[in-house]
Amino acid sequence: YKTVSGVNGPLVILDQVKFPRYAEIVHLTLPDGTRRSGQVLEVSGSKAVVQVFEGTSGIDAKKTSCEFTGDILRTPVSEDMLGRVFNGSGKPIDRGPIVLAEDFLDIMGQPINPQCRIYPEEMIQTGISAIDGMNSIARGQKIPIFSAAGLPHNEIAAQICRQAGLVKKSKDVMDYSEENFAIVFAAMGVNMETARFFKSDFEENGSMDNVCLFLNLANDPTIERIITPRLALTTAEFLAYQCEKHVLVILTDMSSYAEALREVRA
Repeated sequence: YKTVSGVNGPLVILDQVKFPRYAEIVHLTLPDGTRRSGQVLEVSGSKAVVQVFEGTSGIDAKKTSCEFTGDILRTPVSEDMLGRVFNGSGKPIDRGPIVLAEDFLDIMGQPINPQCRIYPEEMIQTGISAIDGMNSIARGQKIPIFSAAGLPHNEIAAQICRQAGLVKKSKDVMDYSEENFAIVFAAMGVNMETARFFKSDFEENGSMDNVCLFLNLANDPTIERIITPRLALTTAEFLAYQCEKHVLVILTDMSSYAEALREVRA
C-alpha cells in the first residue's frame, strides 16, 4: 500500500487497507530502500494505525510503501540466548554470532490457568536481607521495588542479579534442578552509562553466563520500550517451560515503560 495519510509521533496512519487485523506486523519501505517494521495498533474500517518500532523519522507519506504480512509479532528464542546481550527489539548487540532460533513465539504470550499452577512454597534468595526476611520472593510470584530520584536502584537491581539463587529444601536432599537457574534482565529507557554499568558489572562478577540481557536505551524509539518487557517475559517463559529452568525476571525501570505507554496512547 502507498496510502499513508499521516505521520504522528511513532504512529503511521494508512487509508484504504483491505481487512487489516489488530496486532498484525507491517513492513515499511522508505524511499531510500530502508526497511522498518511496525504493528497495527488500531483498526477502524479500512483505516489502520501502525506503530513503527524503529521510529518514523524520514518517512515520506507519499513515497513510503507498506506491506501487511498477515502475521503477529514473534520473537526467536533459544537456550543459547543466555550469556548474550540484546537491544530492546531482541537483536544481538554484543558482536557475537547470530542466535539460531529453536522456536518463534508470540510476544503477547498465553494466559495461564491459575488452577494448574503449583502452590508456591519455595523462595528465590536475593541476598538482600530486607527482601529475603520481610518480603521474600516465592517462586512464581512478582514483587515491586519502589525507588526515588537519587537512590541507588540500578545498583540494587545489579546486586540482586549477582546474588540471586534458589534455596534448597534440605542439605540431605540432592535436587539437581535447583542448580538449573537463569536470569532474564531487561533495562528500559536507560542511558549509555547505566547500560554500560549493567553489562560490565555482570561480566566482572561472573554472572553473565546465566543472564540474558535486554537493553533499551533512552535514545531508542519509544515504541521499542513497550515491546522490550514482552520480549524478556517471552524468553523467560521459553527457558522455564521448554528448557525446564528456574527463571528470575528483573525489569527496570517500569516508570520508563509507563511513560512510553502514555506517549503512545496520547
